[in-house]
Amino acid sequence: MQTPVRDTERTPDGEPPAPEEHEEREEQKEHETRPDPARRKRRGPGPFLLLVLPTLTVLLAAAVFLVATDRLSGLLGGDDGDTAPAPQAVTDRVDPSLLPWLRKAADRCDTLRPSVLAAQIDLRSGWSNDGAALSGPSGLAGFTPAQWREWGEDANGNGTSSPKDPADALVALGRWDCALAERMTESRTRGTVNGDLLDLTLAAYDQDEAAVTKAGRVPEPALPYVRKIKQLARQYAQFDTAPSPLPDAGAPPRDGYLHRPLLSTTLSSAFGTRQHPLSGVTKLHTGVDFPAPQGTPVTAAGPGTVTFAGLTQAYGNRVVIDHGKANGKRLQTTYSHLSALNTTQGSTVIPGTTLGWVGSTGLSTGPHLHFEVMVEGQYTDPMPWLGGGG
Repeated sequence: MQTPVRDTERTPDGEPPAPEEHEEREEQKEHETRPDPARRKRRGPGPFLLLVLPTLTVLLAAAVFLVATDRLSGLLGGDDGDTAPAPQAVTDRVDPSLLPWLRKAADRCDTLRPSVLAAQIDLRSGWSNDGAALSGPSGLAGFTPAQWREWGEDANGNGTSSPKDPADALVALGRWDCALAERMTESRTRGTVNGDLLDLTLAAYDQDEAAVTKAGRVPEPALPYVRKIKQLARQYAQFDTAPSPLPDAGAPPRDGYLHRPLLSTTLSSAFGTRQHPLSGVTKLHTGVDFPAPQGTPVTAAGPGTVTFAGLTQAYGNRVVIDHGKANGKRLQTTYSHLSALNTTQGSTVIPGTTLGWVGSTGLSTGPHLHFEVMVEGQYTDPMPWLGGGG
């Protein structure tokens, strides 16, 4: 039995379409109902474009407007154009009334400067006088009770000695530092430590003297403290500009203040930075070298007292003479690498007194005299101090 064909599928003659025509019509209908990709309707903007993007645009425009108006106001000199206040300078933290006490504390020895003491206070307390626990550090300099018993004093004469009194604390810190500088000078004189006197002093404060002596120089754990103090001191440099009552430590009272320790006038190595011939390390050559034959007599360069005469690791046989004051400051001379000694500690000498004989003991490349001049423990060029004669 044949399946009836719907009227819509009949031909104009009323006859059912041929099979081929039927398939073509079905295909044509399918094609007409399928959407044309070229004529496909575009989708509208999503939520991001409708909501987020306009908001971002408004914010960006507002920021540009604020920056532009701020700059314009600044150019016109309006109040709204004022820039943010500059950070407070470290020197502004210091009460001006304390500056004389800083200078008084630093005047105890030439190793110190007011800027160094200020840097120590800054690093220790930030110039805050608030104390900690009763048994702990207190005051600007952070003295413990035991430290205060050793170094504290009533500096301003108000009848009370207290680490909470800024004047007392500053002077006490100066006393402590200068005592350390004195002992580091002695250690350096004996040849047990080497290095810049201020660096050694700061290291001894940060660690202790034993640590510096054991290392023979600034010990590694103390290096950060030394660097930080010297960095901060540069920010307090203006505190050092007050006129000093004493003349320049390195200037001799007159040429030829000291006699030559040898008749020789030849130098094999001058004062200043050089590469050490044995260690290869570039550092300050702290004196001058006079080459001379083994056994040549070495004589005192001036009147004074022998404060050290003995064998050291680096300097070999070494003599140190304290000549008292020159320009109001302590003057010392040293004589190193001697083959043998002809004096002892505590002896009084005059120019021409034989101290020993030229040798090559200690760290030495050959017979010579290493001669140094120190003013308040600081090495200075010996040549301006020397005149003729031996």
